[in-house]
Amino acid sequence: MTPRGANPFRGAWWLPGAHLQTVWGQFTRERRLVPFEREILAAPDGDELVLDHVAGREGSPRLLILHGLEGSSYSVYVQGMAALASTAGASVTVLNFRSCARDPHDVKRWLANRRPRLYHSGETTDLDHVARTLAAREPDAPLLAVGVSLGGNVLLKWLGEHPTQSVVRAAATISVPYDLDAGARHLTSRLGSLYVRHFLPTLLAKSEHIARTFPEVASRVDLERARRAQTFHAFDDAATAPLHGFAGAADYYARSSSLGFLERITTPTLCISAEDDPFLPRDVLRRVAERAPASVELRVTRRGGHVGFVAGSDPRRPEFWAERTAVDWLLAHATATRVVANDAPGSDA
Repeated sequence: MTPRGANPFRGAWWLPGAHLQTVWGQFTRERRLVPFEREILAAPDGDELVLDHVAGREGSPRLLILHGLEGSSYSVYVQGMAALASTAGASVTVLNFRSCARDPHDVKRWLANRRPRLYHSGETTDLDHVARTLAAREPDAPLLAVGVSLGGNVLLKWLGEHPTQSVVRAAATISVPYDLDAGARHLTSRLGSLYVRHFLPTLLAKSEHIARTFPEVASRVDLERARRAQTFHAFDDAATAPLHGFAGAADYYARSSSLGFLERITTPTLCISAEDDPFLPRDVLRRVAERAPASVELRVTRRGGHVGFVAGSDPRRPEFWAERTAVDWLLAHATATRVVANDAPGSDA
């Protein structure tokens, strides 16, 4: 599914298998490649959103980055794409989802929010607010967006919800869990459960914090059942879904999966996935290909794992193909559309 002329992915020989591709970068990559300027942006509901910025050349495109589950500005893939875009002269903004912002002086401590809610795979109101705020601040600078894993699901859902939006010029995603129910079931396998156990402790801690801080919503969350959860489905059914107004995990997955919004997307969008992604069964990618409209370019590689896509012959100089491909595609699209706009009849010479 790689278009003719596109740079194909050739996985690093020294990282065989999906799981090594998935986890290697988490333990070896730098988390402070770029210096951020932090902004606290007021949200419409009275909460605060934490944005991290990198200034680029005047008038350059701005890349808005959405991280994955329990990620932040200090996630290695966020740092990687921020560095690539910054080196190319673009400005960068990272939206830290609610409860995900890290204290820049203590990356292990997350910053709490003021409202009785967290974030989830289908929550798009914060993205909408941030995207429109950034576009209003820089009306002449193309706004681009890239989402990784959960952040990619949020981005695709938002694009489908707003098919006539003119705020984001082009978008890209990496390793999206397009069908949340299928992904949750896929992760009940023996190796899949290892990933689940990695995420559940911090998700539980945040749910407990919400229940302690906001008694008015404590009755919605079944903390005892959430503490016993060993799968995403069990945890989401006990905590994520009821906290955010869903009837249960099944309702949450059905209403939040980006697969149901793909057909409405009109914004030029590049979606990168691997067939061996341990977070998603391969059959889902077939359904994505069937539903993707002409505006969505789907690139599916045989290997790459989940947000891995590590290439290069030398472990000392690895290449992160998906991050480079997404950033290059977005910046090239911004440049191309700007040239077309400048050459249009009636434009200033």
